Amino acid sequence: MATFTAEQREDIRTRYLRVDTSNVADILDTLGYMEQGLSPDFLPYPRDAGQIAGWAYTIRGQMTPYALGGDADKMAACLGLSQGEISVWSGDGEGICYFGELIAIGMKERGCLGALVDGGVRDVRWIGAQNFPVYARYRTPVQSIGRWKVTGCQIPVYMRGATQPLVLVQPGDFILGDDDGVIVIPQAVVEQVLHEAEALTAKEEQIRAELQKGLTLAEALAEYGHV
Repeated sequence: MATFTAEQREDIRTRYLRVDTSNVADILDTLGYMEQGLSPDFLPYPRDAGQIAGWAYTIRGQMTPYALGGDADKMAACLGLSQGEISVWSGDGEGICYFGELIAIGMKERGCLGALVDGGVRDVRWIGAQNFPVYARYRTPVQSIGRWKVTGCQIPVYMRGATQPLVLVQPGDFILGDDDGVIVIPQAVVEQVLHEAEALTAKEEQIRAELQKGLTLAEALAEYGHV
């Protein structure tokens, strides 16, 4: 498994912000990673939240009744977040939020750059005011306290997938989300995918420029092939 310095991690992260999930998905297909796209149910909250790009920090929970007063395990899990990471929330909860404004503020203070939630989120307006992008399956006013509890962090988790029921996310995988959806890039190929996605992006930019100059689509396909 590749290991990166803090500087390398940030360089990779910022470069991924300049490529589209669609190009990344195409590159993953060519490398044999055909099932990395997440369910189209994952949407940005607020809707103008923009991209998410960062290293996966995984948090797992489950539905279970417990006394009101807070979830100490959730708070402990969030304390482990660090610069450049995306908190990835997995679990079996339905109809309840996994976190809201205050935890989002705490995550942001630790350098976390957003969240990917296979469940619900609330305080959407206030999270948006923090410039903290969240991609979640739904929003709900119903809190998790007393209903849903964190059971682990930095462990392999499953998220709902686009082309198969579940996608495995390992701690340290890369999460990229934009207008087209969310995709998971396994850490083992994160650099290779980035290099090839950058090349594909440059090729597409060249094609767009040629089309604006009058090149027809048929001529573009003949010259550049399928993209």
